[in-house]
Amino acid sequence: MKSTRILAGVRGCWTALALLAHSAREALKLPRNSGSYAAILTCLSIPKVFAGDSIPLSDLQQKFVNELAVKSRSAESERAAVIAGADGWFFLSSDIRFLSVGQFWGADAAKVSRAHKPESADPIPAIVDSRRGIELLLMPVPPKAAIYPEKIVPDVDLHGETAAPFLARFYDELRGRGIDVVDLAPVFLQNRASEHGPLFCKTDSHWSGFGCVLAAQTIKEKIREKLAGQPRKNYAAEWKETTIKGDLGDLAGPNTKKPEPEKIAVRTISDKETGAAINPDPNSPLLIIGDSHTLVFHDFLAEKSGLLDQLAYEIGFAPDLIGTRGSGATSVRVSLYRRARKGPDYLAKKKVIVWCFAAREFTESDQGWDKVPVGQ
Repeated sequence: MKSTRILAGVRGCWTALALLAHSAREALKLPRNSGSYAAILTCLSIPKVFAGDSIPLSDLQQKFVNELAVKSRSAESERAAVIAGADGWFFLSSDIRFLSVGQFWGADAAKVSRAHKPESADPIPAIVDSRRGIELLLMPVPPKAAIYPEKIVPDVDLHGETAAPFLARFYDELRGRGIDVVDLAPVFLQNRASEHGPLFCKTDSHWSGFGCVLAAQTIKEKIREKLAGQPRKNYAAEWKETTIKGDLGDLAGPNTKKPEPEKIAVRTISDKETGAAINPDPNSPLLIIGDSHTLVFHDFLAEKSGLLDQLAYEIGFAPDLIGTRGSGATSVRVSLYRRARKGPDYLAKKKVIVWCFAAREFTESDQGWDKVPVGQ
């Protein structure tokens, strides 16, 4: 009996290795309860013991990460930028990869980062260096799959456990080095279901109008006292429904059914007296920098409804804005550096700088994390 079990185990491992060589794509075709599928997950996923200072995962978390690893490897083998989820949800494959690689800073950074230069793989030195001479508030946008994990892996119920344990630990590391981090995950998870819809667009890579509003409200609570005494203006707010064509549909491969246009709710903000849109104020004590999360619903997909607009409504005055449709890791800090070089007193006017970008940038930015002497 024992020899039979051993032989079966050997055959199972041989099957797993053969399928692994054929590519992770084949694993997705197997029944979830098959022994070969489980063996492939073991081969493809990150191990339970990680390099450096390890973070123990529960069995459910490990299973979730394993499933993400399979999906990520499959997407990579097919060069697919988008992974279709359940119920019409779509996900950037880079988001899924980010959640599956494990610890991504310190000694482990160069092993998992997409950065072209290994010395730019670890985000911590660049982030810590960026706060010199600046009141910095770091606000990464959580991956969509970390807030709605059931939409990417429907058969794994985390029962309330975090879907991004490494991200939470990373924020603790940053706080220990003096960085003020806004972790949006707790407030997002508390508001997953709302009359204003989900916190992320199903067919787009950005947060929804409601997610943007929650982010602005969270920032307000963090900076209220630091900006006390600033003259206030009156703004009008109105919730509206708009239809968008999400970017994930265009990025999906030819074998993926294109999603229909998506209806979302946005909160439009305008000057209460004139109805005019809000423009960035270069003299504002509050500056927003970051990737396209700082521009969506203000410059594209909608208008008067972006992060700048929501913050103006919440705090009573218009912030300044330096946003980019590219990477929010290094390039936007280079833009800030150039702006500060043009006007020597530019940074002196800024009491708070909010740095907002997709959390996947910690591993997925090919530029990596170079030091930029912004506040020097």
